[in-house]
Amino acid sequence: MAREASIERKTKETMIKVTWELDGDGSYAVSTGMPFFNHMLELFCRHGFFNLNIEAQGDLDIDYHHTVEDIGIAMGQCLRQALPGFEGVGRYGHALVPMDESLCLVSIDMSGRPAFVFKGRLAGKVGAFDAQLVKEFLQGFVHEAKIALHINLFYGENLHHKVEAVFKAFGRALADAVAKDERIQGVLSTKGVL
Repeated sequence: MAREASIERKTKETMIKVTWELDGDGSYAVSTGMPFFNHMLELFCRHGFFNLNIEAQGDLDIDYHHTVEDIGIAMGQCLRQALPGFEGVGRYGHALVPMDESLCLVSIDMSGRPAFVFKGRLAGKVGAFDAQLVKEFLQGFVHEAKIALHINLFYGENLHHKVEAVFKAFGRALADAVAKDERIQGVLSTKGVL
């Protein structure tokens, strides 16, 4: 069975279309209207070997916030739809990724319970993109996907590199967490349900 999903999210502020294939080769077509954010989502796909198509329109003339957050929400919904109940997957994933002088650790539990912890500093802009919006994207994703996501951005000087380390580590950690494991019947839990 294909592990993929498509979501359309329409609000008065945004229109988001996401198609996500978990067992991919890292192919992507990302159009958010925010070049730097496109680049980060492309890195996420390439390093997680996810095939991802995103078409997003939003009130970018006001702020990027609504569009960034709604993309996170739609992607989280896609993950839940592609992996109902999180059955047959390893559940946990982590990745420690350097990007030049920056270092980031991402740990994931496909727990069925949303929890988001971000340790580190993302302040300032990369071009027109406010780096603090990375947390809004991830919070929206976590809430809808119902996963625990812990990010430790240990250090870094260049803001672009810091954000890039986060997205690369997120892709690699999520790829591990959703990896199929034939030894697991149902879910990896003594409760029998997540």
